[in-house]
Amino acid sequence: MPTYEYECLECKDRFELFQSMNDEPVRTCAKCNGRVRKLFSSAGIIFKGSGFYVNDYKNPGKKEGAGSSSEGALCPAAGNCSATCPAGASSE
Repeated sequence: MPTYEYECLECKDRFELFQSMNDEPVRTCAKCNGRVRKLFSSAGIIFKGSGFYVNDYKNPGKKEGAGSSSEGALCPAAGNCSATCPAGASSE
């Protein structure tokens, strides 16, 4: 059963109500008996199953990175480092 959010047009009180989709919407505020309106918000999305994470799409036989050293795989320059680069100084 979904949770609906309502707002009173008179006292501006906001409240949530857990009710069936077949139930009639609330028409009066419980605090002041004023008219209420149903508020609409985005639906909650729940990702279930495989295919939603980066590791679900990786090919197990394919290696990442062009360099064979562990530092080269972490370096975005991938072997094109200058002498001022800490990774480049150790690879030269």
